[in-house]
Amino acid sequence: MAKNHHQVYLLFFLTAAAVAATVSAAAANLTAYEMLERYKFPRGILPQGVQRYVLRPDGSFEVFFSGSGCEFRVGGRYLLRYERRIAGTARAGSIRGLQGVSVKVLFVWLGINEVDRAGDQLNFHVGPLAASFPLRKFAVSPRCRCGFDCATAGDAAVAAS
Repeated sequence: MAKNHHQVYLLFFLTAAAVAATVSAAAANLTAYEMLERYKFPRGILPQGVQRYVLRPDGSFEVFFSGSGCEFRVGGRYLLRYERRIAGTARAGSIRGLQGVSVKVLFVWLGINEVDRAGDQLNFHVGPLAASFPLRKFAVSPRCRCGFDCATAGDAAVAAS
């Protein structure tokens, strides 16, 4: 009878290992944008141009862009900068300890250290201050230099010619 228990434990262990390997393999094939969606964030909080990313089992991550990073305007009011490497820790609906993302307020660059989702709103924290934006504004990833307005700027240029 003890032999049967050992076989059951072995079978359970092998099944669990196979499931874990499948989940890891599936996660390894996902893009950084798809991983954001798994954490309940829209892909548009990350600009286009991710070269690679590392996601560890504890939720800590690093995302790498080519060149010197990415900069663009949001709503004509804020200038955002993503360094070549950004990092933090992701949980469902929250990113903490964010490094490498900053916003220019007046003449000063301030680091965005946290992002969380509250229903249909995204809250971006800069120290004790926060700004909220509708989730729908981040449905698509912005492009470096022109942000979310790339298509609009291109359409205006075509219409003007």
